[in-house]
Amino acid sequence: MKKTNALQLRQSMGKVMKDLLKTGEPILIEKGRTPVAVLITLEDYQKRFVDKDADVRRKEIVEKILASRLEAPPGQKSIDVIRDIRS
Repeated sequence: MKKTNALQLRQSMGKVMKDLLKTGEPILIEKGRTPVAVLITLEDYQKRFVDKDADVRRKEIVEKILASRLEAPPGQKSIDVIRDIRS
């Protein structure tokens, strides 16, 4: 993993971002020789956080739908079950 400090980052942000996009390798940002942050590509961010959160949310919704099938009282409309899940 590449390293840079906060001063170098401020002075040469364009170069740091160019290196990040070229290699795709995360860049560790230090302040006073203490790691404080990691710079990653947008693609890595989406794979690691955004898509993961969406998958977790989808699974939760599917579980609620499946559970509601078992617990739905007779005569209840499916649209009402969906509205209950969304709220």
